[in-house]
Amino acid sequence: MIIMGIDPGIAIVGFGVIEKQGSRLKPVQYGSIMTEAGLRTETRLKQIYDAMTHLLKTYQPQAMAIEKLFFNRNVTTAFTVGQARGVMMLASEEANVPIAEYTPLQVKQAVVGYGQAEKNQVQEMVKMLLHLKEKPKPDDVADALAIAICHAHSAQLEHILHQKGKGI
Repeated sequence: MIIMGIDPGIAIVGFGVIEKQGSRLKPVQYGSIMTEAGLRTETRLKQIYDAMTHLLKTYQPQAMAIEKLFFNRNVTTAFTVGQARGVMMLASEEANVPIAEYTPLQVKQAVVGYGQAEKNQVQEMVKMLLHLKEKPKPDDVADALAIAICHAHSAQLEHILHQKGKGI
């Protein structure tokens, strides 16, 4: 199964594409979509949408996992990131790729085993689980890979629970 993880943003969108082969996770591609601060919001949203459409077409994931937004500081930033998240979800829907949403707590729990883990701990686990030589940079990319890993673990758990429900 190919899973695309997304850490939404307006300036930097982290993405990570992984392949789940049995219990093994393999990195396929990861990086970021960056938009320039001086551009109009609608221009930046179009750039993100176009880049997402390209990524979805290129890697053809069976699922896209995206971080749920929780903001308690800057409402304006929350709205703008929410708009960016919306165009990412639209691109996924148009590509007929199912979307799963996870909170930061769920991601940390799935990747590190502790919901209050520090960012560095998550990055180290991403590096270890995907057998990478170094931690992915910037942080948004490591977060996107962690979100993809979270979905891989959650999908596996869901499959196991579904099978147990059938008496297997």
